[in-house]
Amino acid sequence: MLITRVIPCLLLKGTGLVKTTRFKNPKYVGDPINTVRIFNEKEVDELLFLDIEATNSEKDPNYELLTEIANECFMPLAYGGGIRTLEQAKRIFNIGVEKVAINSAAHTNKNLIREIAAIFGSQAVIGVIDVKKNLWGKYKVVSNSTRKTHKLSPVEWARELEDMGVGEILLTSVDREGTWSGFDLELTALVSTSVKVPVIAHGGAGSIEHLLSAIKYGKASALAIGSMVVYQKNGFGILVNFPEKAQLELLQSKRSS
Repeated sequence: MLITRVIPCLLLKGTGLVKTTRFKNPKYVGDPINTVRIFNEKEVDELLFLDIEATNSEKDPNYELLTEIANECFMPLAYGGGIRTLEQAKRIFNIGVEKVAINSAAHTNKNLIREIAAIFGSQAVIGVIDVKKNLWGKYKVVSNSTRKTHKLSPVEWARELEDMGVGEILLTSVDREGTWSGFDLELTALVSTSVKVPVIAHGGAGSIEHLLSAIKYGKASALAIGSMVVYQKNGFGILVNFPEKAQLELLQSKRSS
């Protein structure tokens, strides 16, 4: 297993997989079960599924679909979307999911992460931070698919999540998500150097060079990629894929150097 984790980040809408751009215009890209099977064959280290409509529709996670995914998945599995209570988290863990990703609920229930971490350990909780620049170019923390904006800065919120007990942070640049334009390195470095827990950079990956930059300049501990693993390349058709081993070894050598 690589020390620098590269994690496919797959978006669920209903029972299908979609890909968004800047959190908008979801486009269907395939069936989650078939996609998991492909990633099994490619020996991917870890998978992350995010349900993009469960929270705003106030629906429970789709436990039936999660059970199918977990039964098919040969690698560690993380899930986020619609988790508002400890009981929901327990049910997800019982299905066989190793980590839960908490975003919007952490803003309204400051004890939720503490409760989950106390029972299942900090390593089982990912704190999700979505960040968008406002009209003046200032980074703002958003949630509920950007419908809500919060007062704390990304660094302040990251430190608060760390204090709550998250084991790692998924940091998403809304402005870069789905654009293939590269990670927001300034944002990634700001947060990565401000907390002790690992930070997973997400939003904008379009090439191996972008991944290298997120490690070297963004100081990211891990990388989450979406468009790169569901499309052939920017502007081309759907193709579930994953970087070749030789390409990933470049990431390892960059972290070690």
